[in-house]
Amino acid sequence: MVPVSFTEISNRLRSMALPETDLVIGIGSGGIVPASLVAFHLGCELRIITLNYRDENNTPRYENPVILNMPEMPSLQDKRILLVDDVSVSGKTLNEALLHFRGLNIKTLTMKGKADLVLFPEIKDCVQWPWK
Repeated sequence: MVPVSFTEISNRLRSMALPETDLVIGIGSGGIVPASLVAFHLGCELRIITLNYRDENNTPRYENPVILNMPEMPSLQDKRILLVDDVSVSGKTLNEALLHFRGLNIKTLTMKGKADLVLFPEIKDCVQWPWK
């Protein structure tokens, strides 16, 4: 397991060319802390949606990710949105979330895995995140 510290995450966020963003949407539960860090770094608003696909042992519990909570959102039509999760292995969770934001100006960011922007693309192993 590869340990990653808050300092390393902060340094990566500072060195990465992040897109102009009006709203960060985090995918709970794994993406809550990463989305909070990104929203703080960008100085923009944060909302959390909850999707679930895998259990605590990282085993898929559903055929496809399931939306458990979708809070009311302000009008998103003219917003530049950054959708954030901790890890995207298969891309199923991000893709399910993207279905609900179809037609909007949205980019994806993960700490590792598959997304438009990946903070630690070189890490292929499991990660010991500082918030766990």
